[in-house]
Formats: sequence, structure tokens, C-alpha cells
Amino acid sequence: MDATPRPPLLAALRRTYEGEPLLEADLAPDPITQFAVWFQEALDAGLPEPNAMILATASAGGRPSARTVLLKGYDERGFVFYTNYESRKGRDLAENPRASLLFPWHPLRRQVRVEGTVARVSHEESAAYFESRPYGSRIGAWASRQSAVVRSREELDARYAELAARWPENPPVPDFWGGFRVTPIEMEFWQGQLDRMHDRLRYRRTRPGWVLERLAP
Repeated sequence: MDATPRPPLLAALRRTYEGEPLLEADLAPDPITQFAVWFQEALDAGLPEPNAMILATASAGGRPSARTVLLKGYDERGFVFYTNYESRKGRDLAENPRASLLFPWHPLRRQVRVEGTVARVSHEESAAYFESRPYGSRIGAWASRQSAVVRSREELDARYAELAARWPENPPVPDFWGGFRVTPIEMEFWQGQLDRMHDRLRYRRTRPGWVLERLAP
């Protein structure tokens, strides 16, 4: 008897998107203010980890890579996340300081896309955030050579135990760890609608401000 799992009928996996119309007149004059409105609505709706965002980077040679990271701050300067600078994403951003972010708020039938340039935040800003993290996360930042190959889980756990013994409290900020800020040049707000006639409104940075444009779905 053939026990090979059958592929799902992907063509039949459909759902209806039905949301309030998203009109130009409804949006704030700048995308950061509009993001703050939608982010608060995602919080109020009880979405799990509304600050989870897909970060896409590319190497100098154009090889793309994407992963989920957590937004840890935003203001008029852009969107901040923290990582090991020697990780895959850290190396990509050193070679090619551009990135795309995606906030997939599916229960609200919404997405926010951000494209922009990337730079490290100051050491002081990174240190302030590092010191706010739980102790275990701070040791973990030291223990993991993020994206490097390790021989076993035991090797990783031994490294963690060694560093926890070295710093039973208040581990210092690693010099290979810190924050990146994505400064947006474009931001798109997507609201699902019936019959795939979704609303897509994009802010595009110009001098001295932003232009708001509607995109075809």
C-alpha cells in the first residue's frame, strides 16, 4: 500500500478577503504615522507578535535571503531590529545596505511593506536595548555564532553554560551584536478586498516629503 503523502490541493485553498475600503483620504500624511495607527490596531486585535516582520536582504552578488525578525523600535527615522552582525543577514547588509520588510497581519487582511536603506544604530542605542533583554537572551547572544555551522546541540549548550558561568549576571554587550535601522524610501499599505480587488496605497519618498500613489492589485 502506497504510504506516500499526497500533496494538498493547493488550487482549492482559497479564502475571501473582505475589509473596509482603504481610501487615500483615510491615510495619514506620512507613512510612519499611518504605520503607528495600523500597528496599534494590530495590538488591539490581539494578534500574536504583531511586531514580527519578514526581513529580506541580498548579498553583493544578488543572492536573496529572507527570515522573520522582531521589530524593536520605530520612529520618523525608520524601523529597528537587532542581530549578530556576523550572521547571514548582517553580512548581507554590510555588502548591500538595502532591505525590505513585510508585516503580514493576515487576521486583519492587511500587510505593510517597507523598502529602504539600512545602517547600524549607535552603540549606545544597541547597549540600552541589550541591557533591557532577559539575562538568558543576553547570554544567548554571546553563545550563538549566528548562521555558523555547529557540530551538535550539545556543543551549543556547552558554550552557553560556559558563558553563563563566566557572567552569572550583567554580561557585557558583544562587539559583534547590535541594531540596524531600515530607513524607508517606500512603504505600501495593503488591505484585502473581495474578488482580489485589493487596495494598495504606496508612499514614495520625494524631496521634501512623501507622494501617495494607488497601485493596481
